[in-house]
Amino acid sequence: MVSITFSIPEETRKTMKEFPEINWTHIVRSSIEEKARKLELKKELLKKLKGEESFIDWSVETVRNGRNKK
Repeated sequence: MVSITFSIPEETRKTMKEFPEINWTHIVRSSIEEKARKLELKKELLKKLKGEESFIDWSVETVRNGRNKK
């Protein structure tokens, strides 16, 4: 596992010290992991959407042509 260091405002640190029973490292790690999972999902969804561009273009064109016939 890789370690990172970051800065937080002093006021936040004071608040954290008031609650030593909280595993702050776990909260930060979980938040970063969740954000990374969401970004990976977004990347996959965008990749799939990119593969559907020709179908989407065809669908839009079909609807437009159908409206023009009325």
